[in-house]
Amino acid sequence: MSATPINVLYIDDEIHNLNAFRAGFRRLFNIFLAESAAEGRRILEAEHIHVILTDQRMPVMTGIEFLESILDEFPDPIRILMTGFADINAVIDAINKGKVYKYIQKPWMEDDLRIHIQKAYDIYSLRKEKKDLTQRILETNKKIEELLQQDLLP
Repeated sequence: MSATPINVLYIDDEIHNLNAFRAGFRRLFNIFLAESAAEGRRILEAEHIHVILTDQRMPVMTGIEFLESILDEFPDPIRILMTGFADINAVIDAINKGKVYKYIQKPWMEDDLRIHIQKAYDIYSLRKEKKDLTQRILETNKKIEELLQQDLLP
């Protein structure tokens, strides 16, 4: 497990799924629960979330629509779509529109889901490290250019 607490947001309109998720994973992760896409967005605005799990079939907005709607504002969290229904079009949309890392069928297997969340966090961490290293390279290059312009380098 990670030394850093992993913040996981799970969105599902079925309260018993939310309760089961919290019961199964509260000791492993920092759990944030939402019963709707709107509530999920409010949590994203208030908390630093690493992994988002969302149910596909919810009233008002599907899981894919939610994930697609937050891409510009919250591009970093790794996305997992969960559903009790097998729908190949939903899978394709999840990948193409919602940038989904994993598609999981309900009911979930606790050990499998724990592994998928951990792997999702690993991807999150690697992307962040890459982004930070790229930023450091850009800053170093800028400093080198400034020194070259001042003719301070041999």
